[in-house]
Amino acid sequence: MSMLLKDESIHIREVWDDNLEEEFALIREVVDRYSYVAMDTEFPGVVSHPVGNFKNISDYNYLTLKNNVDMLKLIQLGLTFSDENGNLPTCGTDKYCIWQFNFREFNVTEDKFACYSIELLRQRGIDFKKNNEKGVEVRRFGELLMSSGVVLNDDVKCVTFHSGYDFGYLLKLLTGRSLPDTRAGFFELVKMFFPMVYDIKHLMKLHKGLHGDLNRLAELLEVERFGACHQAGSDSLLAACAFRKLRDVFFNGSAEKHAGVLFGLGFKDGQGTD
Repeated sequence: MSMLLKDESIHIREVWDDNLEEEFALIREVVDRYSYVAMDTEFPGVVSHPVGNFKNISDYNYLTLKNNVDMLKLIQLGLTFSDENGNLPTCGTDKYCIWQFNFREFNVTEDKFACYSIELLRQRGIDFKKNNEKGVEVRRFGELLMSSGVVLNDDVKCVTFHSGYDFGYLLKLLTGRSLPDTRAGFFELVKMFFPMVYDIKHLMKLHKGLHGDLNRLAELLEVERFGACHQAGSDSLLAACAFRKLRDVFFNGSAEKHAGVLFGLGFKDGQGTD
């Protein structure tokens, strides 16, 4: 259970090109039993901001997201699987398994990025040269994710924090296309690939006194971090544990009626604002 985790009990399984297939084989084995999937992405920041007139802030936020996701490349993805009670899979080992996928496409010498974001990732231990040489190919990852049981599955509950960019990058690699032109089109794809989503940032908004980023929320909820901040595996585990505590303490064990809202982008039908 998440309350009993210790650093030595956690194994963040680093996924590269040479072990991609075997790690997805494990994921296919655990996803039915551990159907809460917390995710986090690391990407090159935000480098473009649209200008013009917008009906509302959600439309502005979506165009910002689209412009940047279409232009930039995913660096890392973390996935944490858990069951209704917060138990994590062990995959036949003596440790709880968290997955961290490292992608090869981003090239720090050629591609656009926000300097602050890349420097932060460097400080947190991401080796961009190693990613280029040994990282996972996005196209192959998308193919395996499509058949993994993680997407297109009504029984899977996706948990994220301020999740627009997480879903943006995943939809880009799943479809092999630029994101839809409209917010409504984006939400149609989210609903198709990820039928049940919880955005922790939106849930926080519903209760006074809960504010700040994921680290701040974890402090408020007295949830411990395992691993390095701003590495996707550790962040996905923190999101999983924070969601569980938030749901149980502030939502009496069920937040389902608040699912489908992405903070800053609005509701699952793409109409209205958050």
